[in-house]
Amino acid sequence: MILNTELEFKGNLFPTKIISYVKNRDTLTFTSENGVALQVTVVRDSVLRFRFTTTSVFEKDFSYAITKYASRGYNFLEVTEDDAFYIITTSKLICNISKTDLRSFIYDAKDKTLLCEDELGFHWEENYHFGGNIVKMSKTSQDSESYYGLGDKPTDNNLKGKRFENWVTDSYAFGKNTDPIYKAIPFYTALHHGKSYGIFFDNTFKTEFDFCQERRNITSFWAHGGEMNYYFIYGPAMSDVVANYTDLTGKPHEMPALWTLGYHQCKWSYYPESNVKEIANKFRELQIPCDAIYLDIDYMEGFRCFTWSKEYFPDPKRMVKELADQGFKTIVIIDPGIKIDKDYWVYQEGIENDYFCKRADGPYMKGKVWPGECYFPDFTNPEVREWWSDLFKELVEDIGVKGVWNDMNEPAVMDVPGKSFPDDVRHEYEGNHCSHRKAHNIYGMQMARATYQGLKKFSYPKRPFVITRAAYAGTQRYTSSWTGDNVASWEHLTIANVQAQRMCMSGFSFIGSDIGGFAEQPNGELYARWIQLGIFHPFCRTHSSGDHGDQEPWAFGRNITDIVRKFIELRYQLLPYLYTAFWKYASEGIPILKSLVLFDQEDRHTHHRNDEFIFGEKILVCPVNAPNSRGRRMYFPRGNWYNLWTDELVEGGQELWVDADLDSMPIFIKEGAMIPKYPVQQYVGEKIIDELKFDVYYKPGKESSQLFEDAHDGYDYIKGRYSFREFNLIGKEKELIIQQHKSGKFDAPYQTFKLELHGLPFKAAKVTIDKEGFICEEIVVNGETTIIVDKNFREVVITSL
Repeated sequence: MILNTELEFKGNLFPTKIISYVKNRDTLTFTSENGVALQVTVVRDSVLRFRFTTTSVFEKDFSYAITKYASRGYNFLEVTEDDAFYIITTSKLICNISKTDLRSFIYDAKDKTLLCEDELGFHWEENYHFGGNIVKMSKTSQDSESYYGLGDKPTDNNLKGKRFENWVTDSYAFGKNTDPIYKAIPFYTALHHGKSYGIFFDNTFKTEFDFCQERRNITSFWAHGGEMNYYFIYGPAMSDVVANYTDLTGKPHEMPALWTLGYHQCKWSYYPESNVKEIANKFRELQIPCDAIYLDIDYMEGFRCFTWSKEYFPDPKRMVKELADQGFKTIVIIDPGIKIDKDYWVYQEGIENDYFCKRADGPYMKGKVWPGECYFPDFTNPEVREWWSDLFKELVEDIGVKGVWNDMNEPAVMDVPGKSFPDDVRHEYEGNHCSHRKAHNIYGMQMARATYQGLKKFSYPKRPFVITRAAYAGTQRYTSSWTGDNVASWEHLTIANVQAQRMCMSGFSFIGSDIGGFAEQPNGELYARWIQLGIFHPFCRTHSSGDHGDQEPWAFGRNITDIVRKFIELRYQLLPYLYTAFWKYASEGIPILKSLVLFDQEDRHTHHRNDEFIFGEKILVCPVNAPNSRGRRMYFPRGNWYNLWTDELVEGGQELWVDADLDSMPIFIKEGAMIPKYPVQQYVGEKIIDELKFDVYYKPGKESSQLFEDAHDGYDYIKGRYSFREFNLIGKEKELIIQQHKSGKFDAPYQTFKLELHGLPFKAAKVTIDKEGFICEEIVVNGETTIIVDKNFREVVITSL
């Protein structure tokens, strides 16, 4: 390769001028004088892919992150040129490629605003220590540009001024700004001048991102190997950027079963069986709703995966059945480390079929984890994933386990530098053989994928449930997740809130934290405040190390127990609302939690807010995250918001103090919303719901709300057996109109809707249902304006006399 020494700078090498250009349908290939080539692929009108090579030859195109179901195709594509640029135009974007150095300049096609421009652009440097190149990209930061995303980083929402590393790491008791931790999601969203775009750097090597820390107006990202391969995703709405990224890397393969959205209880560890049953009985005795109990590593025989301790759990099938009879689903942990034991059947099968990871010079990768010395399956081998999936047959099909929890899958290894595999471990990588430097960040993802395949196979016709600690971009297709081994502290309550928001804006909405903190012990006040936050996270689970005492809802005295029960009951009431939000996530890629900037990017006050977030589409939540607090200041985004507890209407666009004693928290409902609610149940499916309640919040003008229902498990909804209802609310001075439009073949068990009206500015006296009216002096039940209507009404009109 010929290098232009005039372009050497601090060991970096840069592309020179373009000498050839080829167009093949949606892909344009530019080759420079010194052998650098750039492929620009028009994935969609708003999505461009940039892929560079320094040898003029592109390697086999393969990605674990990109789903085969991603939307592709464009409405318009034109390529022109002038003296300085090749100009790629779609219906949404104009991309100029500099003829002198391959730098790109991307504009909004409609108003020609500059969105994103390369500074130095693509450059690279030889890395003789590892072999190959370090690939780099630098871009100019626009005026007032802000950056968001990158998965589970425990830092403020706005990333500007910070630098990060993506290297999946077991990070026990991490703190604020600890980096890296458990997940590697190299996707960020940028916002400036009211317009948003995203960058997804699809490179599984260790990647790094600098958001104007090293140089004030420059953002950059680079990888310690592999390709410079990234996607530019345009909005201009940030919500569209996130939805398009989620479409690219994959929406969940199926809706979650409704029970997975209930409250879950976990500890390291509940054993023996008598302890598990005691916990289950206590939930039912105290009438605290709960759907799942978890078994940590102590349920196994000597920590051997896919075994049961005969001492602690002599008859697991009977126990799991008895728990199920009480409404509890049993979730078990499975780690990647397989104990080296010639009498252990999983080890024997792995050895016989050569399924374990190997070092570069041939021997198996050996590492110490909970069982002692272990070997580790190579989950990048499809044959190994198929074998692994079959191992779940007894757990799921025979014993009746309903979910699996993958832990330690970074992969974590004890007592070694870096707490993981050495770099020389080899992986099959779908036939693209590589070292652990390339496979590390996707190891946990592929383990979770294999586990998901097993659960799907043996749970069918029910839906699978898997949670994973480690993840790479696209893992949301297979599993839920939690934020790892946090700490029982007020700081970690704040961190959990921001981490969940950030994961949702990184395409991964089925997320939660260890409520109360995993390490150390919360006091009752902290636990209650964390429950209040946790019920608004898509995955809701208390988990603790157990080292410092109990951490069940009743562990902190009667007053805290009552508060915890109150909020878990609220979670169960809101399940139809949350389930509908999951439908929008699974079908459209719309995040379930929305940071305020994602909710309203045009309001500059939202760009640096961390605590407040939108749950679904209509509920504004702000946790109390400081001790001894009887309220807090919070920012209300634009619009009007009803206080859940008092019905007081607050005008948005301002910061206000909100009272919130320990038995309360700031929760507000968007004006015009219709919030569906179930009656309180001790577990999903306990009751046949014959009437669905809606809290209807008056608004002058129009607002729409949705309700998605199906059988809450199984796959009939894919065949059209679902019910999707859209409600249009139209508020006038002396009239409220509610219109319903329904689609789908599913007939929900309830027959009526109970409409409870909030904020009505007139006394309701006349009700017209599908043009049949009646007059009553009062429509009042328990002091609330309440109307009961048939679930299939088309229009309800409420007027004053």
